[in-house]
Amino acid sequence: MPSTGLSLGPKLRYLVERARRIDVGSVIERAKEVRDQHGKAVPLVVADMLWSAARRDVAFQDYVDYDFATLSRAERATFMTHPVSMQLAARYADPGHRVTFEDKIAFNRRFDRFLRREWLVVEAGNVGAVRDFVERHGTIVAKVPVSHMGLGVHRYHAADVDDWESFHRGLLERGELLLEELIVQHPDIAAVCPGTVNTTRITAFNDGSEVHILAIAQKFGRGAVSDQMSFGGFYTMLDDAGHAIGAGYDSHGHVHETHPDTGFPIADFRLPFMPEVRAFVQQAARIVPQVQYVGWDVVVAPDGPVLVEGNWGAGVYENKPSVTGIRTGHKPRYRQAIGF
Repeated sequence: MPSTGLSLGPKLRYLVERARRIDVGSVIERAKEVRDQHGKAVPLVVADMLWSAARRDVAFQDYVDYDFATLSRAERATFMTHPVSMQLAARYADPGHRVTFEDKIAFNRRFDRFLRREWLVVEAGNVGAVRDFVERHGTIVAKVPVSHMGLGVHRYHAADVDDWESFHRGLLERGELLLEELIVQHPDIAAVCPGTVNTTRITAFNDGSEVHILAIAQKFGRGAVSDQMSFGGFYTMLDDAGHAIGAGYDSHGHVHETHPDTGFPIADFRLPFMPEVRAFVQQAARIVPQVQYVGWDVVVAPDGPVLVEGNWGAGVYENKPSVTGIRTGHKPRYRQAIGF
C-alpha cells in the first residue's frame, strides 16, 4: 500500500498524555532492569528511554522487553511498539464498530460460526438453562463481557455446585454473564501446558482486498484459566510456518527455555494446522471490515482452529533479541501491509 503516514494529532495527544502521567520512579526501576540485564549505566538508560519515547514512539516497557539498550538505531527501527500500535488501532477501527470487539457477548453473536463451541448468556430467570449448560459440559468458563488481560474470567465445575439458585445469583452479581463450553486444545499444544487453553495471537490487517498476517505469537499458561502474563503466562514468536523462533519470555524478565511445569522445550514447538489457521483468520478478518487492524486470539483444537476473541487494540508481541539472537522485529511487515 502507498504510505499514508500516521497523523500528527493523535501522536501529539499521546505524548502530552504520557508526559502528564509519567512515573519517574517506574522509569528508573525499568532502567535498573536494563542495567542488570545488559550492564548499562542507569542515567544513560533513563535518558535514552525518554528520548526514545519522545522521538521514536517507544514505550518504556518496549525498551526493556525488546532489548533496545543493545540495539543500533537501525535495528530499533524494525521493532513494532505499543504507541505505534495504539495509533494504528485508533486510525483503523471505526468507533461505531469497536463495541463488537469490546463486548464479548456482542463478539460471540457476530462471530458465532467461528467459535465452534456452545455459549450461553446469563440472564435473570434462566437458572434452569444455566444448570443444564454447566451440567452438560461439566466444566465451563464464565466471563465478564467487558474485560481485558484475562481478568474477569473464571472456570467452574458442575460437581462443585450445590445450590444452583445461589450459583446463578453469584454469576449475575459478579457480572459473569457469558458462559462458554471449555475448548479442547490439540494434543501438541496440550503437551506444553495441559492445564491452560493456550492461545495463538495473530495480528492481522485487512486492507479492503487482502488480509495480511503481520505477526504470530504463541502464548502459554501455567495451569490457570488464562495464559495472560497476569496469570503467569509467557509467549514465543512463531515464524510463518508456525515454528517457534526461540525460547519463551514475558515482560517481567523471565526467560523460559522449557515450560516450567512440563519441561517442554519451547523452541521445539510447532503450531499444528498452520495453513488452516491462516485461512481461518483471513475469513474472520472480513466479517467486520470497518475494524481493519485486529489481534485475533485463536486456539487450535484437535480438528482445526477455534476463535476465542478479537482485539481491536491489537497490542504488540515482538521478538526479544537476547533470547532468540535475532536483532530485528516485525515493523517492516506492518509498514508494507498498512503503509505508514
